[in-house]
Amino acid sequence: MILRCRYHFDSAHKLPLVRPGHKCGRLHGHTYQLTVALDGPVNDNGWVMDFGLVKAAVNPVIERLDHHYLNEIEGLENPTVEIIVKWIWRELWALQWKHELELHEGLNNSATYRGDQ
Repeated sequence: MILRCRYHFDSAHKLPLVRPGHKCGRLHGHTYQLTVALDGPVNDNGWVMDFGLVKAAVNPVIERLDHHYLNEIEGLENPTVEIIVKWIWRELWALQWKHELELHEGLNNSATYRGDQ
């Protein structure tokens, strides 16, 4: 069974490694949507994991990102969507049965990460 939980946060960033004049090299912000997917058996209570436990694990990570300047967070000095989703994966190391993370940057762009495979 795959369980999915969604979270939202807003952050500012700039990409320091883009070519000069690239629009993403300037300070700007995005609304991000994170989907956390957990893969595991349905337990005797009828669920893979209590949604409250997922929320308790994810919310502290979201709070570190929400309404912050991502470039100032250790490990996010070049905060592309790919780097951000990998950073979140590492921050959620203890979340049982983690299957994949999908991070949307705005409405049209996203990256999906399933760990180092």
